Amino acid sequence: MPIDLKCYATLAPLTPGNAGAFPIKDGETILALAERLAIPIEEVKIVFVNGLASDLDRVLVDGDRVGIFPPVGGG
Repeated sequence: MPIDLKCYATLAPLTPGNAGAFPIKDGETILALAERLAIPIEEVKIVFVNGLASDLDRVLVDGDRVGIFPPVGGG
């Protein structure tokens, strides 16, 4: 069951090489995915699944488009 995964800004270096078709486990949540990718959970500020803001406990399904964003500042 692959998903399309994108990590943005300071999390971009943690994007796996197969992010366009990243395999997930049955019942895997966004939180479990972040932990598997060694993304520090305190660095995850916003997650989008299929273009909609999502909680970390959302269960991922085949074909989901996932974007993970860190806190972003600017001026």
